Amino acid sequence: MFEFAWPWVFLLAPLPWLLRLWLPAADSGEAALQVGFLAELEGLSGRQARPILPGWRQQAPLALIWLCLLLAAARPQWLGEAVAQPASGRDLLLALDVSGSMDYADMRWQDQEISRLNLVKALFGDFIEERHGDRVGLILFGSRAFLQSPLTFDRKTVRTWLDEARHNIAGPQTAIGDAIGLAVKRLRQRPSESRVLILITDGANNSGEIDPMTAARLAASEGVRIHTIGIGADPQSGGVLGLFGFNPGLDLDEPTLRGISELTGGEYFRARDGQDLQRIEATLDRLEPVQQDPTLGRHIGVLYPWPLALALLLSLLLVGRNLWPNALQRWRTRLPRGSHQP
Repeated sequence: MFEFAWPWVFLLAPLPWLLRLWLPAADSGEAALQVGFLAELEGLSGRQARPILPGWRQQAPLALIWLCLLLAAARPQWLGEAVAQPASGRDLLLALDVSGSMDYADMRWQDQEISRLNLVKALFGDFIEERHGDRVGLILFGSRAFLQSPLTFDRKTVRTWLDEARHNIAGPQTAIGDAIGLAVKRLRQRPSESRVLILITDGANNSGEIDPMTAARLAASEGVRIHTIGIGADPQSGGVLGLFGFNPGLDLDEPTLRGISELTGGEYFRARDGQDLQRIEATLDRLEPVQQDPTLGRHIGVLYPWPLALALLLSLLLVGRNLWPNALQRWRTRLPRGSHQP
C-alpha cells in the first residue's frame, strides 16, 4: 500500500509564488531606461524584449523541481502486509537484599572467600544478560525497598545497575514484605502467565510496612510467581563470626521464604556456597518462556530518494542549459583570427 508519511507538506506548494507576490522586487543597482515605444523598437530590431516575469515555459522546469522536492519531503513509502510477530518471554523482577549482612564474606567461589552480595553479582549478572526475550527489572531492598530498574529489554543496563549495588544502600535492615509489595505493583499490569519474581535474601523480615506472608497472598491473588533464595553459609560451617560471636547464618528465616514460594507457586532454594547458587541459577534458567500477545509489524519501503534524485537531475540540466551558451561564446572569442570554427 502506497502512502505519504507527511502529506501536509503539499500545503507548501504555492509558497514560491506567494513569496514572489509578497516580497519586494530585487534592486539590481543599475539605471533603467523606460520608453513608451517598445513595440516599434522590437519591430526595427526584429527581436522581442524579454518579459519582466518569465513565462510558463521558463517556469515549468522550476515548478517541476519544486514538485519533486515536495514529493520527497512528504516521505512517500510503500507499506507491506501486516505480519504478526510473536513475542515470547517473561516479565522477571529480581529483588536483591542489600542489607548490611550481605557484606559478610562467608561464601566460597573458585577457591576464594567472597561476600554474599558479590557472589550474587557475579552469578546473576550473567543470568540477567542471558534472559533473551524477557523483560528484566531490579529491586533493591534493605530497611526500605526501591525500584532500581523498571522492566526492560535492555538487560545490559540492568546488569550495570546490579554491579553498582552496594550493601546498606537501602538501610541496614530487611524489608522482605515491602520488596514483594513493590514487585506486585510493577508486575500486575503484565500478562498473568509471565509474572515472575526472584527474591534473594540472607535474613528475616525485620522492617517495612507489609508482613511477608500478607504480601505473598497479595502476589498469589495477582498471579505473581515468587522463587525465593536463602543465601549464607551454615552456622556450623565456620563462616565469618561478627562481633561478640554473632553468626549471620542464624538470621535466615527459611520457613517464611519456603512459605512464600509455596503460596505463590514458586520454589525455595538454599545457597550455602557458590556452587549451590550456580545450580540454582541453572534451574531458574530452565523456566519455559510464555507466549505473549503478538504484535503486528509492517515492512516499510522508503521511496523519497527517487523524487529527490529527479529534482537533482533537473537542477543540473537547468544549470547546464543556462551556462552552455555563455561557455560556448567565451570559447569562440578566445579562438585566434582566421582559425576554423565549427
